[in-house]
Amino acid sequence: MTDNSHVNYVQSELQKNEINDDEDEEDYIGPPIPSELKVLEKSVENISADEHDKSIKEVEKVTRSKDNSNNDNESSDDDDDDDDDDDDDDDDSKQIKIPIESQVSLNHGIKAVTALCIDPPGVRLASGSVDYEVRLWDFAGMDQTLQSFRTLTPCGNHPIKFLKYSPTGDRLLVISGMSQAKVLDRDGHELWECVKGDQYISDMVRTKGHTSPLTCGTWHPRHKEEFLTSSEDGSCRVWDMTKKDKHKSIIKCRAKNGLRTIPTTCNYSNDGKLVACACRDGSILVWDTRKPSFVNATFTIRDAHLNNSDTSSIVFSYRDTLICTRGEGIDETMKLWDIRAFKKPLHVVDGLYSRYSTTDCCFSPDDSIVVTGHSVRPKEQGGHLMFYNTNTFELLEKVKVSETHSIKVYWHPKLKQLFAGCGDGTVKVFYDKVNSQRGAMLCASKAHTKTKQMEMVPTQQIITPHALPMFRQDRNKSLKKRIEKDRLDPMKSKRPDLPIKSGQGGRVAASGSTLSSYVIRNLGLSKRVEDDQDPREAILKYAQDAADNPYWITPAYAKTQPKTVLKESEDEPQEKKIKFAIGQPKS
Repeated sequence: MTDNSHVNYVQSELQKNEINDDEDEEDYIGPPIPSELKVLEKSVENISADEHDKSIKEVEKVTRSKDNSNNDNESSDDDDDDDDDDDDDDDDSKQIKIPIESQVSLNHGIKAVTALCIDPPGVRLASGSVDYEVRLWDFAGMDQTLQSFRTLTPCGNHPIKFLKYSPTGDRLLVISGMSQAKVLDRDGHELWECVKGDQYISDMVRTKGHTSPLTCGTWHPRHKEEFLTSSEDGSCRVWDMTKKDKHKSIIKCRAKNGLRTIPTTCNYSNDGKLVACACRDGSILVWDTRKPSFVNATFTIRDAHLNNSDTSSIVFSYRDTLICTRGEGIDETMKLWDIRAFKKPLHVVDGLYSRYSTTDCCFSPDDSIVVTGHSVRPKEQGGHLMFYNTNTFELLEKVKVSETHSIKVYWHPKLKQLFAGCGDGTVKVFYDKVNSQRGAMLCASKAHTKTKQMEMVPTQQIITPHALPMFRQDRNKSLKKRIEKDRLDPMKSKRPDLPIKSGQGGRVAASGSTLSSYVIRNLGLSKRVEDDQDPREAILKYAQDAADNPYWITPAYAKTQPKTVLKESEDEPQEKKIKFAIGQPKS
């Protein structure tokens, strides 16, 4: 080969390397071109025939070293990926710490707290009880006294069963023993109320609302105007707050034999694509909200719990792959289900006594722990919170909450705090001083500020017996004496006009209560006419005088007819005549 051929060969090799580098540069930003190649490119024109073999070997060495470095980088990247996977596995194996280091107690009342919820930001808490009251708590506004800022009875004499804040936190859904759900604002004022259905219509589709007491309810996680309710009339209804006159859609729950069954609890998945409810016959029904109607259930499990027992809670995990259900009454179990293999439960825990139909369960923020409350059996003491591992359902922790039942429980994912409603009317808040944030920690360390009171010095009474009358101060008399004195004053006692009396005040009735007596009095008669005088007595008063001193008629008949003869009436009946004859004196 000639010198020109050697030069052409080296140039072609360099061009190939440049093309490969350009293609690599288009894919990623890498290191600059090696200095060895640049030196060879500059000196390739002056290369001699004796040195071409050496230059070729150098080019091959550079390319070989570059390939080896790329392979080393790829292998190192693979090693890094493997390390990352190992770290992820380690992170998955690590469980979240249970925040039970410290606690505070919020006093709702003396009745059991059967409803409990916290808004998504973790600023406010709402609690409901069987005493018909709903209390609202503000962590930022409370101090160490832990007093609620509002108490209300939104549903009259109906126990509160369920409370739920909307995803935006500006509305509160209230589910009670009545057939109408209510929506309140953040301050407790009523915004919306569901219509009541016609209880004389048997077909629930034709009614505008529920006809029996409600059992549960929840908000849609994506639409702030939409929520779900379940009732003892055998239906679950979806409501839209923009349409007040009727429900948006209805779900009829059917038992295994096709008859109506009562849904005891219901819930949405976290993405809002599934609706699940547990019924009194022990079945679990799941519908897909993306379908146009809720006629047939997407997933159905019959005999998931005991028949004629109320399943008190059904909740989705944060990944929407697991469902946890809590039995109540005779069914003392908690079961974990996988939505991808929905035929049999993954894990079952037995012996969890539940006294109330609102006892619930919840997942930890990382879905590694399941928490539920444990009620107190008869002749026992101490309600507990039970913490189970999601993978094995092994009991991790058992925390005593109060001396009575443990009913409601919620693990807030943002605050990293646990809230528990108890049977003695208290709400326990558990938190960790290191991992938890805000929430109950804000008010637990805030001192109570006393209200400033205005101090006033009262004017002292100065007793001076020789003071002038115009400057004399009256002593404070007793209330009884003051009332007796005011009673004698016609102005202070507001005495009405006295009854009219004769001869007083110059009134008309002063001379008599009749017009004739008034005229006689004004004519100047000397004798006063008494209105209450008996006329017969007034005439008989002169009878003896007329008999002794006759003046007109008697003297004329004194000689001719000394005995008075009265005419007998012929019209009188015989009985009267007999009586008259008997009454006459004998001659």
